[in-house]
Amino acid sequence: MSKLKNRFVKLDLPRPHNLRVDVLSGLTVALALVPEAIAFSFTAGVKPVVGLYAAFMVGLITSILGGRPGMISGATGAVAVIFAPMVKAQIKDVGYEGALGYLFAAVLLMGIIQMVFGVLKLGKFIRLVPHPVMLGFVNGLAIVICMAQFSQFKIGSGETAQWLTGANLAIMIGLVALTMIISWGLPKLTKAVPATLVAIVSVALLAMALSHFEVFHARTVLDFVKQTDPKVTTLAADLPSFALPNVPVEWATLKIIAIPAILAALVGLIESLMTMSLVDEITQTRGRGNRECLAQGLANVTNGFFGGMGGCAMIGQSMINIRGGGRGRTSGITAALCLLGFILYGASLIEAIPVAALVGVMFMVVIGTFEWSSLRILRHIPRSDAFVLILVSGVTVLIDLAVAVLVGIVVSALVFAWRKGSKMDATISLEKDTTKVYKLDGYLFFGSATSFKDLFDIAGDPEHVVIDFESSRVYDHSGLEAINSISERYKEAGKKLHLLNLSKECAELIDKNDAVVEVKIMDNLDWHLADNKLA
Repeated sequence: MSKLKNRFVKLDLPRPHNLRVDVLSGLTVALALVPEAIAFSFTAGVKPVVGLYAAFMVGLITSILGGRPGMISGATGAVAVIFAPMVKAQIKDVGYEGALGYLFAAVLLMGIIQMVFGVLKLGKFIRLVPHPVMLGFVNGLAIVICMAQFSQFKIGSGETAQWLTGANLAIMIGLVALTMIISWGLPKLTKAVPATLVAIVSVALLAMALSHFEVFHARTVLDFVKQTDPKVTTLAADLPSFALPNVPVEWATLKIIAIPAILAALVGLIESLMTMSLVDEITQTRGRGNRECLAQGLANVTNGFFGGMGGCAMIGQSMINIRGGGRGRTSGITAALCLLGFILYGASLIEAIPVAALVGVMFMVVIGTFEWSSLRILRHIPRSDAFVLILVSGVTVLIDLAVAVLVGIVVSALVFAWRKGSKMDATISLEKDTTKVYKLDGYLFFGSATSFKDLFDIAGDPEHVVIDFESSRVYDHSGLEAINSISERYKEAGKKLHLLNLSKECAELIDKNDAVVEVKIMDNLDWHLADNKLA
């Protein structure tokens, strides 16, 4: 497992809290948010404005109040897929406007459930997700994003869609390639502006020129919308307005919305917390999982009252933001406000952006998201870790990312239990008759806390006792409590305790007392600990 640690590609990012870079990166994200919000609206069976409202409200609230600066949230496919069957069924029963009432009620309930998760401080458990599961999640999601882009190389929708051919296909590929080349090459020359924004603008101008000379008509965002719903003539809309979900307040309504709301709440939190953990790894910082749960919940409650379809964190848009240098809350706030500006005043500009430019941006996201080093290390890590990595990637592609993460956690837990059980071992040695050293070997968590306590001969130990964690790891609050319990028992026995090679977070949370005379931190050890005080 240790060979998997810190395998994520570290991006050469600008310094944090750079307002100019945050604003420009946020503008880039806003441009890419539009087609995805529209696509997910159609997935859910609602009009584009419902998805655009959701992207604005979720993005703004989570950027201001969320636990992960730089992470982008909005309308997502994972949530849309869950609500789609309910919306479709209700349209048959009560019509489109009636179905919207049930959708907004379900989104409202989804947000309440997520806020309960935050209040109960359950977000910390994302720290217990094994690293192979994280790698599999990242790789699988990169593949999903990549596969989704190929639909843009077709004309039409559904079963009647046909692949582009001839010159149209060649120019489409050329525009996508040009977008990728600019996104890759410009940072090598200058980082004054986000390369992705320059690429989108450059390709849009080129496509307009080609269209003006009647060489090629590049499909635009508006063309993409009309492809699914020919009745749509513009993306422009007014500000979202407050209204209670128009549904009967009765038990039958709750039975209709409860299951979709619970599933969407869980999937939304899993996707958000996994994305947060990925951004943590890339930026070498730490987000607050419980705070993110509360912010996601509040955002979705707001969606329920103001006519949005709900959403969660978006790994693709988050990677665009990180690649563009967006590190602070300003980037997400800018993206949300720019998106609102596009809806209210700049719809004509967004409608003219070539789909090819956005496809090129997403392909660059795929390249930056996929953990290429995982392919190289597969033969050098334990077979169980390799199996989990591949399994999670496959399930993410074939079924759903939430299912993939749950499957990966269960399989990893079974492997872990089989391999390590709940037994904590230690190599014990005596130095100069005054110091006894316990060199631990194993993982200290709720399952091994009792075994850990049984290792020590408190009455028979000499004056000084050393507990060395170099070959061990403390995972959760139960592990901390086990250490605190041992230190109290040594204090009562009048003996001195030395704790060596702990992680920084663990050392911060240990209860210091007269028995603990030394706490040594292992250099460059950045293991995170699942504990309420840090979540």
